[in-house]
Amino acid sequence: MKIRAAVLQAIGAERPYQDTKPLIIEELELDPPGDNEVLVQIKAAGLCHSDLSVIDGNRPRPVPMALGHEAAGIVKSVGSGVRDLKQGDHVVAVFVPSCGHCAPCAEGRPALCEPAAKTNNAGTLACGEHRLHRSDGTAINHHLGVSAFADHAVVSRDSLVKVDPALPLHHAALFGCAVLTGVGAAINSANIRIGQTVAVIGLGGVGLNSVLGSLVAGAGEVIAIDLDNSKLALAKELGATHVFNSGEDGCIEKIKTLTSGGVDCAIEMAGSEKALEFAYQITRRGGTTVTGGLAHPDKKVAIQQVSLVAEERTLKGSYVGSCVPVRDIARYVTLFRQGKLPVDKLLSGTLTLDEINEGFERLASGKAVRQVILFD
Repeated sequence: MKIRAAVLQAIGAERPYQDTKPLIIEELELDPPGDNEVLVQIKAAGLCHSDLSVIDGNRPRPVPMALGHEAAGIVKSVGSGVRDLKQGDHVVAVFVPSCGHCAPCAEGRPALCEPAAKTNNAGTLACGEHRLHRSDGTAINHHLGVSAFADHAVVSRDSLVKVDPALPLHHAALFGCAVLTGVGAAINSANIRIGQTVAVIGLGGVGLNSVLGSLVAGAGEVIAIDLDNSKLALAKELGATHVFNSGEDGCIEKIKTLTSGGVDCAIEMAGSEKALEFAYQITRRGGTTVTGGLAHPDKKVAIQQVSLVAEERTLKGSYVGSCVPVRDIARYVTLFRQGKLPVDKLLSGTLTLDEINEGFERLASGKAVRQVILFD
């Protein structure tokens, strides 16, 4: 079938993106779903820094590539072997199509699925093949097994989680990445306990979800940190107990004074080596520093090695919030419906597919938290 999709032809385009237009809207050929695959009509897709990091070259991926990984839609048809989804079901896409059989999956860590890491890096679906082509037969790479900036997508069954059709799809889309990654980092990776002091560095869509996740987990104090005062104001509105602009002189010492030596847990979501070093510096003796930010592969951090031992520090990564999506999406949707996880307040606006370059310029300039493309 023919679809419209946003295709990145080359990485590293200069800004502003509304002028350079790194994403071109093309008519592509989409093959039918194969074994264990599903055709989804995409209804909503979020603009995420993980997409932006491919555009600007921080996360190199094979091009041409149809971008987009945070989405929700409606099942149109299923391939052979799919028996638990049917036409009309509402689904959320998850950008790691866990196989369920490799060592990490068997340990209950599907975010670290080994086959998925290989196929995601290669730009294919979980089966190792492409389902997107130009009319001349040129294969178009898939972004993280989803390629959601399109009106339809064929994805692996293992990339989908069924959700209640009563959940608005423009809200549902956020649960596939921003909510899983941000809330999961607080609840699963950091394992925040009641009364602990938590700092979140980097207040994009994922970082603000870490603020919400820390509050849900029962943190006594939640300190939100960013360079953008408007994002600090939003964090305060969401329930952060303190906010700091990390660009101000003496910020680290102010935080350590406030917390009597440092926070129990610092969560870095800025995707910057400097932000991670900042997070480590404000973590107390015996505390935990969690990073879910994706910096360029060449970037390295400098920490005082002896502090890991002498202060019994923990430094750990968090990918997809250390979540089990089929379990955690349902839990987080329940919290959303109870008003305890107001992720809808993170929506900066909606746009059409044709406005995607303007949307990524707003994201890159820090003028938006989460924008969602809506499809008819």
